[in-house]
Amino acid sequence: MSNPKDSPVIDSTVVKKGAVATASKTVTTPKTEDKDNSAHYDSIAELKQATDIVDAVGKPVQETAESDQAAKKAKLKDQLISEAKELEQNTTVESVNKAAKSSAADTDKDSQTTDTVDADKKASAKPDSNSNDDKQLKKASNSKEEPKPAEKAEPKPEQKDDSKQQKTTATDSSATKRSTEESATDKSTAAKSPAPKKSTAKVVSGQHRVAILGGNRIPFARSNGAYSEASNTDMLTAAFNGLIERYNLQDELLGEVVAGAVIKLSRDINLTREAALNTALNPQTPAYDISQACGTGVQATFASANKIALGIIDSAITGGVDTTSDAPIAIGDGLRKVLLKLGSAKNMKQRLQALSKFDPKDLIDAPQNGEPRTGLSMGDHQAITTLEWNISREDQDELAFNSHKNLARAYDEGFFDDLLTPYKGLTRDNNLRPDSTIEKLGKLKPAFGKNNANPTMTAANSTPLTDGASCVLLSNEDWAKERGLKPLAYIVHQETAAVDFIGKSGDKEGLLMAPAYAVPRMLERAGLTLQDFDFYEIHEAFASQVLSTMAAWEDESFCKQRLGLDAPLGSIDRSKLNVNGSSLAAGHPFAATGGRILATAAKLLDQKGSGRALISICAAGGQGVTCILEK
Repeated sequence: MSNPKDSPVIDSTVVKKGAVATASKTVTTPKTEDKDNSAHYDSIAELKQATDIVDAVGKPVQETAESDQAAKKAKLKDQLISEAKELEQNTTVESVNKAAKSSAADTDKDSQTTDTVDADKKASAKPDSNSNDDKQLKKASNSKEEPKPAEKAEPKPEQKDDSKQQKTTATDSSATKRSTEESATDKSTAAKSPAPKKSTAKVVSGQHRVAILGGNRIPFARSNGAYSEASNTDMLTAAFNGLIERYNLQDELLGEVVAGAVIKLSRDINLTREAALNTALNPQTPAYDISQACGTGVQATFASANKIALGIIDSAITGGVDTTSDAPIAIGDGLRKVLLKLGSAKNMKQRLQALSKFDPKDLIDAPQNGEPRTGLSMGDHQAITTLEWNISREDQDELAFNSHKNLARAYDEGFFDDLLTPYKGLTRDNNLRPDSTIEKLGKLKPAFGKNNANPTMTAANSTPLTDGASCVLLSNEDWAKERGLKPLAYIVHQETAAVDFIGKSGDKEGLLMAPAYAVPRMLERAGLTLQDFDFYEIHEAFASQVLSTMAAWEDESFCKQRLGLDAPLGSIDRSKLNVNGSSLAAGHPFAATGGRILATAAKLLDQKGSGRALISICAAGGQGVTCILEK
């Protein structure tokens, strides 16, 4: 058994019940005797009844969790009790300092051992320094006197004593109140100072109007020309950069970026994300690819517009890109199979057998401009539809002539100055022919449907293979207002349709006739007629496709039998059709056409100040996408 006189006191105060003491530094009790004060306990029960661990103001250590000292005192309490259990006694008593003197006066009001408190006060007079504390410790450890027994036993440390916690001094109550008020103030201040965010627009669930704030594209170029060395990623990055610079979107965290391409190399698997990372946008802006042939640019816009309308995101950049100059050329499927067998061969005989299957005709697999299910190109499919609707060569050439004329005028008027970024030396679409005439167009030979009776589709009234990229900026109204951006127009309705061009379910429909079905469904939902528009932007994949679609809307039989309408949709005002040119003049980089048309239509409405625009785009695979813009 250890000598009680040699027991250390470590950052704690142990006093008789009802007394108050302060914490001291670690002290080893000296063996010098001092008969002025003594404390000796013969059992753990007596220690529990007569001692307690308190802080400088008399508050139990368990209640002073705001300081490191309190934690140390609480820890010591457990250590002392543990030591007492082992030794069956604990005789350490620490004196009271001046700071605890006033607290002791309040504490003894609730104590039934006032005589003990008085005795301890006398014993702890003027403990102003560590040396004075040492003297008091000497007296406590060497005294022969027996302590007065406690009149009321304290509960065990393991038990929660609510009555003891309630017996706090007025000073403690005031200090606690001040501490609580300061803590509440700190929490309030923290709540009012949230971390800064890139986007402060309030995004909530519900219907939001989707605004087109602007658009940008690079000039479109004929295949194997100005952009022959540019990749899809290069061109899409250029279109994005022009938009970001124009609208000061550097470091902006957008809701998302969505775009795509119809013809992609394997390296373009994450095309849109890579292009977005090439820009000054915040790299945390998510991005992904989408593809639906010639409707890709508009479908990308629908994907983000729907999220904005629902309050899921507040902004987006959408668009598309395509190049036939950098078309993917893979090894032929026959050669691929030979190489796979060669790689799995286990001996020379098997290797020779694999090589014997090689046919030089299978060396490469070039991309085909045709429908997988029919083998016909879009032009050849449209040549069939042109005959069905009896579209004349003269009408086709006139439409093509107007497209070039209108696009040239729009460039001269500066319409595209804030919709286009020069690229690779081009400032205008290099397919544009401002000097075209009806006579010149009439001299060209047919290019599609050559085996058909009276072929009428030529290179001039059909779009050429083209390279290019485009994009548009979308947002809700709050996001635009916070950045001082003016909506050009709003996307208010959309529709996607598909037709059975292979006769799988019965009668065949023309490959590019899906917009003829999409528009009436959209008009019915919007409560509008075909004539309720100020502008019509109909994609000119082929002049005959535009004319076939309009002829179908005017045809009573088609509208009743195919569309289920009571009457024809009627005709449109041709002076409102593609007023600033379209694909026949600008060219048609498949996925990039949608962004060009959306930006053009939105700006037309903004210039007018009000109105509606109808957008219609046909796509390979027998599909079509349409939408309505309003201002």
